[in-house]
Amino acid sequence: MTDLAQFPVASGETVTAFALGPLEAWRFNGTETTAADNVDYKFINGFVDVGDLPCRVATWNEVRNRPTPQLDPFDTVATNLPGANRRLDFSGFWHLPHRLSRWCKTRLVPETAGDHPFRVSTCGGVNIWVDGVHVVAHEPFARNTAHDVDVLLALAADGSDVVILLEDMAERDTSFFLELTWLGSGALMSLLETSADAQELENLMRIAREARPEKVVFCKSDDLVLMFDTPLDAAVTIDAAVHQSVHLSHKPPRFKATVVAPKGATQVSLGSLADLNDAYHPLKLTLSIGDSRVHQSIGFALLSDQSPRDLGDDIEARKATALHFAAAKGELRTGRLLAALATGRPFDGALQDILDDTLQGINDRRDCSDFVMVPLLWAYGVYRDQFPIDAANRIEQAILNYRYWMTEPGNDAMWFWSENHVLCFHVSEYIAGGLMPDAVFGGSGLTGAEHRELATERLGKWFASVEGHGLAEWNSAAYYPVDFIGLLALYHWGEGDIKSRATLILDRLFAMIALHNIGGVSAGTMGRAYDKELRAGPLTELTPFAAVAFGRGWLNDGVASLPMLCICDYQPPRHLSDWAAVPTGQALTAQYVQGFDTAARLSLYKTARVQLSASVDGTPGHKGHQQHLVDVQCAGAPFARAWINHPGDDDPWGGNRPSYWAGNGTMPRVGMEASRCLLLSDLGAAPRIGFTHAYAPVDQFDDAVIGDDFIALRSGAAGVILKASGPIVPVTDGPGQGIEYRCFGTSTGWAVTVCDLPDDQMQTLVTRAKGQNLTLDAAAQQLTLTETGQPSLMLDYRRGLYRDQKHVLFSTASLEPQVTVRAIDTPV
Repeated sequence: MTDLAQFPVASGETVTAFALGPLEAWRFNGTETTAADNVDYKFINGFVDVGDLPCRVATWNEVRNRPTPQLDPFDTVATNLPGANRRLDFSGFWHLPHRLSRWCKTRLVPETAGDHPFRVSTCGGVNIWVDGVHVVAHEPFARNTAHDVDVLLALAADGSDVVILLEDMAERDTSFFLELTWLGSGALMSLLETSADAQELENLMRIAREARPEKVVFCKSDDLVLMFDTPLDAAVTIDAAVHQSVHLSHKPPRFKATVVAPKGATQVSLGSLADLNDAYHPLKLTLSIGDSRVHQSIGFALLSDQSPRDLGDDIEARKATALHFAAAKGELRTGRLLAALATGRPFDGALQDILDDTLQGINDRRDCSDFVMVPLLWAYGVYRDQFPIDAANRIEQAILNYRYWMTEPGNDAMWFWSENHVLCFHVSEYIAGGLMPDAVFGGSGLTGAEHRELATERLGKWFASVEGHGLAEWNSAAYYPVDFIGLLALYHWGEGDIKSRATLILDRLFAMIALHNIGGVSAGTMGRAYDKELRAGPLTELTPFAAVAFGRGWLNDGVASLPMLCICDYQPPRHLSDWAAVPTGQALTAQYVQGFDTAARLSLYKTARVQLSASVDGTPGHKGHQQHLVDVQCAGAPFARAWINHPGDDDPWGGNRPSYWAGNGTMPRVGMEASRCLLLSDLGAAPRIGFTHAYAPVDQFDDAVIGDDFIALRSGAAGVILKASGPIVPVTDGPGQGIEYRCFGTSTGWAVTVCDLPDDQMQTLVTRAKGQNLTLDAAAQQLTLTETGQPSLMLDYRRGLYRDQKHVLFSTASLEPQVTVRAIDTPV
């Protein structure tokens, strides 16, 4: 029996109730061609204006010349229901060029018959049929750039069937979505055919919106438990899968389960986590009642031991420990192959599988294949005799036929333009040319020696940029491990000036890692961050670098570049250990700049117990990308972390750049003075998301008090105060429960204070939080913090920070951190 489920749509809201056909994806490379070398070595966070790849040119040509797509019947395989996301969103990551399409259907019922106004927004292409008649073709096919068009849909009084063909051209990260916004007045109803009754469908919709992991972090002895806010009104079938990392997304899932959550349940176990590796895992869910299905993607952290590991005082012994760990337990990527060969393991079936996967990615020219080409070259160059003859021959052919730069023929979607990719491509070319100087490379027709010469010139440009400007992806837990791929390879394989310049940048990276390491966790403000880094703490791929360098922390399965550190003889400067671990009773402060045109002015305050860091000033009012601007990390618990941002995505689990938690939809003005930091946001007259919010997982702290306008948090003897310019509204349901605290308004302000507490006194911290006075003058765009015994701080949206009414200018324009260590002046 089929019923119609009804979903009201108010004026200004989007239609999101759709029956969905299967997501179709097929290779679509376009004609192989060369491209102009348009890299100017001025790396800017979020820059994507790189020209049009062959696949996109072919898409435009095909779409321009094709007839109107044929309206075909399709099988409904899933249902999209109203929830957190105002988009019908199928965004994802495709390493190879793919054309995408998906059919969608709903029935729209207006109050009266006639032409009704809607706004259609997409990056790709949208074709719309109303009652079988084609009425809209909106086909910009602009990479990850939304285009809007206002349309009129002729709707009958008793409703009209609206069928949509949504298309896009996928190049790497792809924003594949539709927004269909109702611009008319009065009521509009969206109807779906379903075999579930209305109450069951409402239940399914609610579950997808509410589903969250039971814990911020699980351990191996736990079951993976999902929580719901209210009892289920009907039994729900849940298919769950933990997929591998984005680089191994083509591999089978690491974890699969199918369970039935019974009627009345508020939680359900998906099974034991005992056989799953430590990581921040993506979890894909399919929720079903009858023939109705809803898909949801969330994430969770798994860590066997929350206490940092002591790796000893000898860095060479630490390297050996980490190398053997990587060889035995690393992710099944090329770095593990390198670690295995370096530790004398035989070339067995497991290593053959890694090599096969590596060569497939290189030969297909998958995006990010430059990340695995470097460790493959290292493995081939040092351990060639450990490969079977046929494997060595296949490696040689892959090296000779690879595309090392955009000026060589290609029709792939490899990304040649960002800071980390530019480095890895140049390093690949440098090492490959050196290993095979007399061979002729298939893509370019150049000899290896000529490639080596080209790579040396290109690396000179990269070094000149980074030496002069620093890194656009400063302190990034996601991208420093990628930078290490290239830099450690150049340290090991480079000659003369190349090696010395690589050593300089390595020293700088480890200086920043030391400064922003606390309790063994690599944290702090970052030039590019994802949820998986911010919410992962010790599980990031950067954290083991700090453990090896400074002796305390965690090892995990990240092998992008850690085996290279362990194999080569590079050692971070000895004095950095003093920055990594601040003695009790002292405070370290640091300031320095990073990024082209001083994109980031970085401030740090750190004691043995707590760390506060920020990127100040910046570009307030501009659209953000993945810049993580303000960060707090406590030493006593690896997940005792807090930050503040303006969401850039509707969906708490969404993957936009910026996302809900990583980056800022609208950039704030930030000012920091010692242990206090101010953020002032002006979101504009009609922001898409009208609040800023704090991430603060209170159950990861020893004590927490939530006041009307403050959050006081204690972790051991570390104190953290988050003060808002207006009422703080805790999120009490869904994914934000226990971690999210909102301050509503088009203009909002926050103050962040960290301190060492005397004798772990929580009451002292609460008293200070209550005594702080944070006032926002929205008209003047000024945020002022006053409290007894402390200088007043005022943040002006246009001019920056003032201390006791005196303008505080950032103290340095140097890339070298200006570090001071002194006794803590003022207790709480």
